[in-house]
Amino acid sequence: MPDPLPADSVGLVTPQTYHFDTPLELACGKVLNRYELVVETYGELNAGASNAILICHALSGHHHAAGYHSADERKAGWWDSCIGPGKPIDTRRFFVVSLNNLGGCHGSTGPSSTNPDTGSLYGPDFPVVTVTDWVNSQARLADKLGIECWAAVVGGSLGGMQALQWSLTYPERIRHAAVIASTPRLSAQNIAFNEVARQAITSDPEFHAGRYSDNFTLPRRGLMLARMVGHITYLSDASMGEKFGRELRETAYKFGYDAEFQVESYLRYQGERFSESFDANTYLLMTKALDYFDPAYEFGGDLAKALQGARCEFLVLSFSTDWRFAPERSEELVKAMIAARRKVSYAEIDAPWGHDGFLIPTPRYTDVFTAYMDRVAREVGA
Repeated sequence: MPDPLPADSVGLVTPQTYHFDTPLELACGKVLNRYELVVETYGELNAGASNAILICHALSGHHHAAGYHSADERKAGWWDSCIGPGKPIDTRRFFVVSLNNLGGCHGSTGPSSTNPDTGSLYGPDFPVVTVTDWVNSQARLADKLGIECWAAVVGGSLGGMQALQWSLTYPERIRHAAVIASTPRLSAQNIAFNEVARQAITSDPEFHAGRYSDNFTLPRRGLMLARMVGHITYLSDASMGEKFGRELRETAYKFGYDAEFQVESYLRYQGERFSESFDANTYLLMTKALDYFDPAYEFGGDLAKALQGARCEFLVLSFSTDWRFAPERSEELVKAMIAARRKVSYAEIDAPWGHDGFLIPTPRYTDVFTAYMDRVAREVGA
């Protein structure tokens, strides 16, 4: 018999699929006539529908944020450390909604889905989507769930961009936005990393201009390399040094090009595993959504002016060793919020884990996050 599930877990959860038949106009000018979103929910919606929290995922994330899909599953959802009874997002108080975004490859309509208009897979014909497109689709999901206003929209990394965009696109439908390990726009270096990843995928001979399914193949090598590049940027030099150092897999150099160092072996393993579970076209799409995000763009680059339309309060958290979305980027966002006279709470968390720090429950991170969400709960009577 499997071990009992942890007492602070949301327990067994079952994904749900929501169907949308109203056409969704996208920023690229194209239209999705019909689409589906896969969703998980934790906790209970109160009578006034005032205690709902939306969880927005990062690049390779999905709807399974907490709990377990079966009693035999030993790996919990990707943010189980923060969602559940007694955790920062306490499911005894909040109704939590987590979804797989449009363009994803874990059940929501995306490149690996069948186009209902043609009967064939979308593949590379799936339109490029933006953070604003995701927020618009999430607003329709909120309508289906009977949620007029989120108590908070919460996300890390690319998820934090969605939380920020919610505050601008639907200011009347969000009380709080938690923007964690994120940025108001990518730096040139970040765009460069994404381009290297895309080139790794598109130059794979098995990519076939995105029609690899039609050719009964997969661009595993390209996706593996893309993930390896990305994974390096999610970790700090200190955390990689602590975990691997310069340790060899065996006791002596082999003077060849196989994986001799532990870190090489780790990166190859992570890349290979990812290439078996993630869709290459989705990876291209997600990185482009990252590149395009820039709420200040339509305001002449003035972020403070862009934020003047927001009404909610903000929590902004950064991590000291995050060099992908460095604390300076969060501080830039906070300064713009202050200039726009928005209410904001900010903390830089001293943690050694790099960008992945938002996934790891270090004490100060947990304390700050919990204190803020406790205030959210009190405000909505949860």
